[in-house]
Amino acid sequence: MKRRAPLTAVALAGSLALAGCSGSGSGTADLSVSSPYMPQPVSADMAAGFLTITNKGGAKDELTSVSSDIAGQVTMHSTVGGAMEEKSSFVIPAHGRLVFRSGANHLMFEKLKRKPKQGQTITVKLTFAGSGPLTVSMPVKSATYVPSTGG
Repeated sequence: MKRRAPLTAVALAGSLALAGCSGSGSGTADLSVSSPYMPQPVSADMAAGFLTITNKGGAKDELTSVSSDIAGQVTMHSTVGGAMEEKSSFVIPAHGRLVFRSGANHLMFEKLKRKPKQGQTITVKLTFAGSGPLTVSMPVKSATYVPSTGG
């Protein structure tokens, strides 16, 4: 009986620790979007887009696709050492951020159905592997716009 008591205590402590983890909601992603913008495109058929996705949750998620009614397709790219590479997805780490900014990760709006003009707002749908989709209003800024946050 003395042997069982310590084992029972260890099992109980383990169960309480697991219950604490699952009860806190930390096992899911909690996504939000900030600083979205599109510089007014200089091309009639292509534009870039930038934004930051923040994950306040305890689990990572993955941006798997982006769409917009103004473009035939929206592709995701990373730029490393001056070379642009198309990506099929981007991970948003738990308690982390995914930043799309000029000269780095960015969105490419291809086959534009109309050329967005400064002052307009476009709608962008972000689709994730685990979380529900997010719809973002993306303002069109001047072609030379640089955000004060550097992002």
